[in-house]
Amino acid sequence: MPKKEGRNYLLSSPACLASLIAAYDHNENMRVLTGIQSTGTPHLGNLLGAILPAISMARTEGNDAFLFIADLHSFTTVRDPEVLRGNTYAAAAAWLACGLDVDAVTFYRQSDVPEVAELTWYLGCLTPYPMLANAHSFKDKSANVSQVNAGLFYYPVLMAADILLYDTNTVPVGKDQKQHLEITRDIANAFNRTYGEDTFVVPEAKIDEQLMTIPGTDGRKMSKSYNNIVNIFLPEKELKKQVMGIVTDSKALEEPKTPDSDNVFQLFRLLAPADAVEAMRRNYLNGGYGYGHAKKELLEVLIDHFAKQRRLFQSLMADHGELDRLLSSGSDKARQVANATLDRVRSRCGYVAKH
Repeated sequence: MPKKEGRNYLLSSPACLASLIAAYDHNENMRVLTGIQSTGTPHLGNLLGAILPAISMARTEGNDAFLFIADLHSFTTVRDPEVLRGNTYAAAAAWLACGLDVDAVTFYRQSDVPEVAELTWYLGCLTPYPMLANAHSFKDKSANVSQVNAGLFYYPVLMAADILLYDTNTVPVGKDQKQHLEITRDIANAFNRTYGEDTFVVPEAKIDEQLMTIPGTDGRKMSKSYNNIVNIFLPEKELKKQVMGIVTDSKALEEPKTPDSDNVFQLFRLLAPADAVEAMRRNYLNGGYGYGHAKKELLEVLIDHFAKQRRLFQSLMADHGELDRLLSSGSDKARQVANATLDRVRSRCGYVAKH
């Protein structure tokens, strides 16, 4: 039976899925759930804004963490099976390389939990067309509706199933994903009115005003869709090409520069020790220090800071069988919770509970 009271926990996360980070009070524990789409190897923004904070939270005593790779969501845009499969492995390898302990969390591939698809159908049957037609995920692309697939249109319902399947009651989200959480609430309330007020916990949105936004190579938010990412898992030569491509102003080497408005400095300050950051700041202000120098220092700190993660990532990507084993083990744990929720839904809708 779902709990009615929960506790909030904020976690910065700019991941594509809405970075579903949720917490609820369950036998005095905190349940945390977060997902990231498998649309490519996680970039620096994903690591700093989502993966590392989520891993840190998962290590907190008393937390019950569910972390998943949202490969079903990715299928709305990624159709090549080898690309989708490779992206999923890359996402899993990145989480593990960053220190995720699979024995302490529930780490799984979304497509390995078929219960989420079944719940999506039940939820969708109580979701009115205008609600989905007004969703940002659809409206942003509705100018050319012939290019909009049903999966994209249905995206908010699958997201609702991701959340409701685990009796989540607090979801910290970015402002751009607030609407999707409101849709989840509307769906849950509609279901509860029809099938009993305790069928689903109705999640509350918690907007994280301290959301960490990682600048991309062009100064906008780092995003694969903008093609402005820094992928720290690339070979050094390719990583150097990304770093050297960071956009700067046209000030000459000898001119003083403004560090707080410069993309290179903004990335450097996220990773470098405080004394190195201050030294670079002085170099900018004093002049005689070019952006090429700054980019070289940034590349060095990226390689040094993520040396262990880069090695582990390559090792994991060379052993897909081990990644499959770890993800399958996590899906077994996730399905135990999912089936308890789904049986409650099945029985109330008039179907036979299976477990």
